[in-house]
Formats: sequence, structure tokens, C-alpha cells
Amino acid sequence: MTDRIEPLPHLDGWKQKRGEASLLEVFRSIPVGAGASPWRKFLTFLGPGYLVAVGYMDPGNWATSLAGGAQFGYTLLVVALVSNIMAIILQALCARLAIATGRDLAQACRDAFPRWVAWPLWLFAELAICATDLAEVIGTAIALNLLFKIPLEIGVLITTLDVFLVLWLQNKGFRWIEAIIIALLGVIALCFAVQIALADPNWGAVLRGFAPTTDVITNPNMLYLALGILGATVMPHNLYLHSGIVQTRAYGDTLPEKREALRYATLDSTIALTFALAINASILILAAATFHKTGQHEVSELARAHELLAPLLGASIAPALFAIALLCCGLNSTVTATMAGQIVMEGFIDIRLPAWARRLVTRLVAIVPAVAVTLIYGEGQTTKLLILSQVVLSFQLPFAVVPLVMFTASRKKMGLLVAPLWLTILAGITAAIIIALNIKLLIDTATGG
Repeated sequence: MTDRIEPLPHLDGWKQKRGEASLLEVFRSIPVGAGASPWRKFLTFLGPGYLVAVGYMDPGNWATSLAGGAQFGYTLLVVALVSNIMAIILQALCARLAIATGRDLAQACRDAFPRWVAWPLWLFAELAICATDLAEVIGTAIALNLLFKIPLEIGVLITTLDVFLVLWLQNKGFRWIEAIIIALLGVIALCFAVQIALADPNWGAVLRGFAPTTDVITNPNMLYLALGILGATVMPHNLYLHSGIVQTRAYGDTLPEKREALRYATLDSTIALTFALAINASILILAAATFHKTGQHEVSELARAHELLAPLLGASIAPALFAIALLCCGLNSTVTATMAGQIVMEGFIDIRLPAWARRLVTRLVAIVPAVAVTLIYGEGQTTKLLILSQVVLSFQLPFAVVPLVMFTASRKKMGLLVAPLWLTILAGITAAIIIALNIKLLIDTATGG
């Protein structure tokens, strides 16, 4: 007799209630061949991790990494590394929750908590998505300005048209979405590989930058940027996203099938997030090797960085590569934020809007502050808004991380796929670090430290 996983409470008959699934149009749409070789099965599961990785290298990461590299050289590389390790742990838990229970994180919260808890969690998740979208709006608009000289406020308005890109991709099928996003990630990687080669960083200093330092905690300015890097790396909406899109695979319901699916899904996300770390580190290394090295410690504006790259690197192609990579990041983030928004809204409050309507509402919420800051304070303040949006994301993290750790540690909810004790401990330490750093920043801000 085949073992089966114990369902979450109230989820008896999940197979008969397929209509409750988030992203219903792609739910279990990709078959997993029962007799396929391990390599073929791995390729079947390859994809969701790279959609998640997009959130770890979006335009918000650029702002925090550029500012960190320009001000403090290679010192904050350790923050990027630690943040990425946290991300790998948490995304592994997301895949485990989805595969064990058939529910994404938003649905699991709705099932487990009363409305007076679940609805605030939904609002916090929506706030995180709006902060993410704000970063995408500004980053994409800056890229359009750098490449085509389109005024920033016009570029912000043009970003509303990306809803048509999302609709077209969703109509093509989920594997098309994954393929296009992976292709754009390849373009980003190539752009940064060339720029890093031109920058010729001090690799000894790069390696030392990955070593821990107490300065990150004791220096308020460094802590603020570190929290920005943390918020830009371990993004709340990615936890909801991963737990939803991993269920695009029709991996079966038996215990062996779910164990196998969990193994491949975890491998997929770990490899993808390691790739994301390489991109994030490249942004910071580029800033340290060009701006910090030459005394340009105040460079945090994306446009200013673009302007300085050609004279500092001695190559006219460098600014174009920078802008192309930024545009690719903005386009990629558009697609994944839309899907995360659908998962959050459908999972928490079971409201199902057409993809175009959901995207338009979220984008309009992000456009208002972006246009207001641009018109009132000028283009020079947009990167400060970018960094602030990433710090906002960091403050939202505990409201997604704590429920995730609670659910995956519960044998009642997870059955035989409950997270092992060592993984729960690591995830708990991750949550504690995030909360402690947020409290420290609040105290520093309140006391003027």
C-alpha cells in the first residue's frame, strides 16, 4: 500500500477541489514522466527556481548594491552572501510546504489563521509587492532613459504597458515564461561578465569582503544599506511565488513521488539562487572596483553610475551593457511580481481577478509615488526611493517568514515531509536575525543613531 501525505487541516478532498488552486490556468500543467531518467526529471523541474531568482536581482538590488559598493567597497559582500544563504533555506521550505500539502503559503495562512490575522498578513504581502513594483517601475524607467533618452516621468508611464507582455506570456504557456526569463537572465549575466572583466577588481579584496565584520552592526549607515540588501535579496513576495509556481509540475501524490519532486525542486532553486548571488555580487564588485576605488563614494544613482562607467572603465560599451542588463531585470521582475500578486490575492482572500486587471492595479499604486518624487524632487531622488522600498521589504519579511517556519515544522500539517529539525533551526535563526536587525534599525532611527 502506498504512503500518502497527511493533508493540512480542512483540506480533505484537495484533489476534488482543484479550482481552489492559485494560478489555476497553469496548475499541474507540466507532466513529469514516471519512467524518465534523473536528468530528464531534473530538466522537467528546472524553471521555477529561476523565476524566484529574478526577485533576487531586480532593480532594487542594483540601488542597494551600487550604494554599498561605492560607500564601503567590498565590505558588504558578506551581507549579500548571508542573505543568499537565508534565501536558499527559506525557498527550500516554500517548495516543501507546497509539495507536502498542495497549498501555497498564502492559502496555508488562510487555512491556519482566523481572518483578523490572515487579512493583515494579506495587506502586508500586498505592501511588499507594491514596494517591489515601485523598484521595477523606477529601474525600468531609468533603463529606458539611459538607452533611448526617454524622460523619466514618461518612462514611468510607459511601464504600465508591460501588462501586455504578461498577458502574452501567460497565453503562450508556463514553459514559455520560464524560457524567456532564463534567456533574459543569460543576457544579464553576459553583460556583467564583460563589465567585471573591464573593471579588473582586486580579487583578494573581493574574497576578504565575504568575511564577517562587526562594522555591519555598529555602523548605522552600513546597517541601513545592509538591511536594504537583505530586503532586496530575501524578498517576501518570492516566498509566496515559489510555493505557488512549484505546483505547475504534475508530480503525483504518492510519498515517493513527492519526495522526488521535493529533491528536484530544492536543487533547482539552490542552483538558481547561487546564480543570483553571482549577479548581486557582480553589481557590488563593479561599484567597489570603479567608484569606491576612485573616491566616488557617493555614487548610488543608477544614472550617475551609468555616466561614470565609460571614463572609469575606458570602454564606451560599458554604459550600454549596464543599461541593457537593467532593462532585462525590470522586464523579468514585471512577470514574476504579477504572478506573486495573483497568488497572494487568490490565496489569502480567494479573489480572482484577470491578470491584466491585477497587474494594472498594482502598477498604478507603484506609479503614483514614482511620478510624484520625480516631478517634485527631480530624477536625483529616485534611487533614494529605490533603497527605501528595499528597506520596506525587509520590514515585511517576518510576516511571511514566521508562518512559513511554523507550518513546515508542524508534523500535523506536513505529515512525513515535515522539515527536519536542523532545517527548522536554521530557518528559525534566519527569522530571528531578520527581526533583530529590523529592531536595531528602528532604535537607531528613533534615537538618531
